[in-house]
Amino acid sequence: MLKDRPWFDHYAKVPRSIAYPNVTMYEAMMQSANRVPDKIAWDFMGTLCTYKDFAQAISHCADGLASLGLKKGDTITISMPTSPQGIICFYAANKLGAMASMIHPLSTETEIEFYLNLSNSSMALTLDAFYGKFSAVMDKTPCKRLVLARIGDYLSPVKQFGFWLTKGRKIPKVPEDPRVSWWQEIMKGDFPKQKKAAMTSDDTAVILYSGGTTGKPKGILLSNMNFISEGMMVATWGNLNETDAILAILPIFHGFGLGVCVNAAFMGGAKSILVPQFTPEIVAKLIRTKKPTFIIGVPTLYAALNKNKDFIRADLACLKAAFCGADTLPKVVKEDFEAIVRARGGNVKLLEGYGLTEAVTAIMAMPLGTYRPNSVGVPFPDMDAKIVLQNTLEEAPIGEDGEICLSGPAVMQGYLNQKEENDKTLKVHADGKTWLHTGDIASQDSEGFFYFKLRQKRMIKSSGMNVYPAQVEDVLYQHPCVAEACVIGVPDKEQVERVKAFVVLKKGALANGDMEKDIIAHCRKALIKWSCPRNIEFRETLPTTLVGKVAFKKLEDQEIESLRQQGEYTGDH
Repeated sequence: MLKDRPWFDHYAKVPRSIAYPNVTMYEAMMQSANRVPDKIAWDFMGTLCTYKDFAQAISHCADGLASLGLKKGDTITISMPTSPQGIICFYAANKLGAMASMIHPLSTETEIEFYLNLSNSSMALTLDAFYGKFSAVMDKTPCKRLVLARIGDYLSPVKQFGFWLTKGRKIPKVPEDPRVSWWQEIMKGDFPKQKKAAMTSDDTAVILYSGGTTGKPKGILLSNMNFISEGMMVATWGNLNETDAILAILPIFHGFGLGVCVNAAFMGGAKSILVPQFTPEIVAKLIRTKKPTFIIGVPTLYAALNKNKDFIRADLACLKAAFCGADTLPKVVKEDFEAIVRARGGNVKLLEGYGLTEAVTAIMAMPLGTYRPNSVGVPFPDMDAKIVLQNTLEEAPIGEDGEICLSGPAVMQGYLNQKEENDKTLKVHADGKTWLHTGDIASQDSEGFFYFKLRQKRMIKSSGMNVYPAQVEDVLYQHPCVAEACVIGVPDKEQVERVKAFVVLKKGALANGDMEKDIIAHCRKALIKWSCPRNIEFRETLPTTLVGKVAFKKLEDQEIESLRQQGEYTGDH
């Protein structure tokens, strides 16, 4: 247990430490199934599954995968939307002592080949629609067996027909291929029963991937204990139990979706409402009809919901908590969401949290019933955090910006085959503990609340001054005509970098020179001059990452290429 920390004063009913079972993820799941066998574990487009049936499906899947050759020490790539097959296979692989490598189902052929080779996957699970991409690269990888699922596997006959009419009939027929096995045949087959593999809580269970913004993605090795501890922390923090339902909007290839919306829900015995495809319309309808108690999402999700007519008309009294993470939450998005909730019978605040895949996902958040403007909250039980002066191991004074460092049971084992990166990221400090250097800039106040500023690589240096893009974006969002905004640093001979804003205007607003002048003048009222955008480019939409965050790196790359073509940029980027 940690010694006294200032944030313990704000824990209320949350314990300072949790007793984590020394088990695997599969065993932890079985503990939930034994505790609440008749409660609903997941809801997939109206198809419901109890914990008892879920446990049986996991064990049967493990039997089938073992018959295809999956064994302890192997890796299986799971390339699926948020769906029953993906989560059943996830825990089934764990029962066998195999690692699950989670990748985006829309990965390109090149990406699939890279991930299969990096993870040394001998088997993969994906949808029939993506057979062609896997088939094209398998011979160049260790992957010899492909399990194919169909979206309709867990749909009612009516919904199966609806899917076939709209999308299913467009999927190319899979040819005869000896490397292919079908999910339905595995789940209906009769195979020798498999015992649980001899696997410890400290063994590697999952490989997730960094975003790859500075080159190729890095494989992040996460143990059973990483996932179990993070899931139990989240469940404890939100008092997540069998009476709750959480919308699993975020994808399972991402730590936020897999760690919080799926695994944490199962650790608490709650219901996970699986959302295989995100649109504001789908989410708003699910909130109206399924009445979840928890919504977890990224800022772009909440910004989209705020504009959705179905959401604005929904009964929101069901909400127990709403959390936002993965990117900075604009103040106007938070205020609009909370106003809608109040108007529709709810009383929750949109609370921010912080995490990163190197610690599974969320490891700090605002305590329920507490609010500090612009804060991402305090660390969860058993997670220690501090701010160190950049490029040092020295703790920063209270209130001063520095790098967030984390220690505790959710911190990764390391990067796959990346010793140099591991040495840079995981460092032993004077207290003898191993600390994860996140590369993220934040400050801490005297009560222990943390204030996230930005990912270190996003810092803009303008005329020798630090510019925080999130601060500029927050001001831009306060302009009455601005719907979306993203700020980047553009190379500049005089200023090193100048600030440029990309803006999507609200419907009816005119994108012209007068609007640009008006928005810049609006920024000058709230920001010092070197933080103000020098120019604004209007866009119809902004690019987003795979989990819905605004892809600032893509905008940076586009700007560099444009300058290069104009002969105004010759440096390396």
